[in-house]
Amino acid sequence: MHKLFINPKNQKGHINPEIQGHFSEHLGRCIYEGIYVGENSDIPNTNGMRNDVVEALKEMKIPVLRWPGGCFADEYHWRDGIGAKESRKKMINTHWGGVVEDNSFGTHEFMELCRQLGCKTYINGNVGSGTVQEMSEWVEYMTFEGVSPMADLRKANGHEEAWTVDYFGVGNENWGCGGNMTPEYYGNLYRRYQTYVRNYSKDKSIYKVCCGANSDDYEWTDGVMKTCFRKANEDQHGFMDGLSLHYYTHPEGWEEKGSALNFDEKAWYKTLKKTMYIEGMIEHHAAIMDQYDKAHKVGIIVDEWGTWFKCEPGTNPGFLYQQNTMRDALVAGINLNIFNKHCDRVKMANIAQMVNVLQAVILTEGRKMILTPTYHVFNMYKYHQDAELLDSYIETEEIGVDKEYMVPNLNESVSYGKDGKIHITLANLSVKDAYEIEGNLADTAVDSVCGTILTGAMDAHNTFENPDAVHAEAFEGCKVVDNKLVFTIPACSVLHLEVSVK
Repeated sequence: MHKLFINPKNQKGHINPEIQGHFSEHLGRCIYEGIYVGENSDIPNTNGMRNDVVEALKEMKIPVLRWPGGCFADEYHWRDGIGAKESRKKMINTHWGGVVEDNSFGTHEFMELCRQLGCKTYINGNVGSGTVQEMSEWVEYMTFEGVSPMADLRKANGHEEAWTVDYFGVGNENWGCGGNMTPEYYGNLYRRYQTYVRNYSKDKSIYKVCCGANSDDYEWTDGVMKTCFRKANEDQHGFMDGLSLHYYTHPEGWEEKGSALNFDEKAWYKTLKKTMYIEGMIEHHAAIMDQYDKAHKVGIIVDEWGTWFKCEPGTNPGFLYQQNTMRDALVAGINLNIFNKHCDRVKMANIAQMVNVLQAVILTEGRKMILTPTYHVFNMYKYHQDAELLDSYIETEEIGVDKEYMVPNLNESVSYGKDGKIHITLANLSVKDAYEIEGNLADTAVDSVCGTILTGAMDAHNTFENPDAVHAEAFEGCKVVDNKLVFTIPACSVLHLEVSVK
């Protein structure tokens, strides 16, 4: 029996809702068809946004949405996406599929989408091919209430009131597709560009995100922090609120990637092992940041993460469309547990991407829509949003199919929610074995417990012909015995337990 220890009296930090954020890029069928079908579509929509997709995202309480990229962001010129749609500039999306981008989804449409979702806005600005003036005027266009050329232009385009921009990323992947820059060069550009991301609102400041590292590029983090932070003391804030981090799980490496559907147990454990690397990266990047930002004023923003497999056969390889199995569900559960446990530094995380691209929570095909196993994990984990992380530990054992890719069999995080209940999320990484668990809550009297579970074969997935093959179900196998939680977690599963205390 594996023992789970929870100390409800020891709160370790606040879990921002934005840790369960999402990412939408002008890539494949994420924006067009997946989210936006246009006002004249026969697919039910509100102001062009698919009603079914919006309702599903609202159900899982999407907290923040990042747009327009990704690599697309550093080629995106915002003026192309405003005004009458028939006169908007058409262009070739050179990054993703070589298809025509007609810019019918632009700033106004994104803000309307976020309004319908009730989520915060995260705009990514263009540093790679854009100018300081362009970025400055975009911020003015979106957020300035008074009389100015950009505010007047916004009003002329049909939106009288200014919008709220909650987060603004100054460039994206500037070490690669965003300009192939050195950290010191980008750091100085960031200092300049962010100066003109002005806070026009007296009530709310824009949270500025600096482009951080690709995976374990610790030299980038050190170079950017060194450039943007002159002193290492408690008062120094530098010029940023957040520093991004991108990490994708490639079980077979960047070139091969592997199949999303056809894989064996070895690939299963390789995938989960590589997923768990992100914890060490967070810790190492945080240690470098600590040398400059001892007060932890700058958050780590993991604004691109998830699995990246080969695209589905027969689809445009530039569209990055892949299926989503229980393996993806475990990847999601592991990552979200890790982000929770590092909430002192991790302030936002955005899975890539929301619909029809990479580890999507939703897939669409014409009028049809399916929820993926990853969607169900997010829907189970939503109770962690805006909660307090509790001190927890679970006994584990190493499992796998060879010595190189061994993983702990269990992975967890625990929080005290706004609803006054304790929420436990637990992932069983084993393909075959169930485990008996005994949960011990220190100095706390348990009243009752209920749960929800997602489980199935390792390659189980939903299709448009069988959209409900993998779905969350009530879990009634947890009993309270002598004030302890006693239950068995099935193989290949993600579990949420809601504990009421006396």
